[in-house]
Amino acid sequence: MHRRAVLTTLALAAAFPALAEPAPKGRALLMVEAPRCPFCAAFRREVLPGYASHPLGRAAPLTAVPIDGPWPDGLALARAPQASPTFILLENRMEIGRFEGYDDPETFWRTLGDLLA
Repeated sequence: MHRRAVLTTLALAAAFPALAEPAPKGRALLMVEAPRCPFCAAFRREVLPGYASHPLGRAAPLTAVPIDGPWPDGLALARAPQASPTFILLENRMEIGRFEGYDDPETFWRTLGDLLA
């Protein structure tokens, strides 16, 4: 392994400590949240209760992780999230898109639908 690859791997391991469980395979939506984040709380209150039964929710099951970790093992992200909430669409543990912030349920579902399309 080249020195640069080793350093990159070590930097990612430090930035994203692993959980005992690997990241889900297939399509999944990773919600990165912070403690006391009012937008995260609003999402949990307004969207999360019905998320799993919504067609888009079934297309991309949700996993929530703290912004400071620990993170699911085996993720390939474009960059570390800087804001909360950040929603990262994964395909076989690899990032294929993301959006930041939460305004209201309608905007969330529209943005997720656009990302899944």
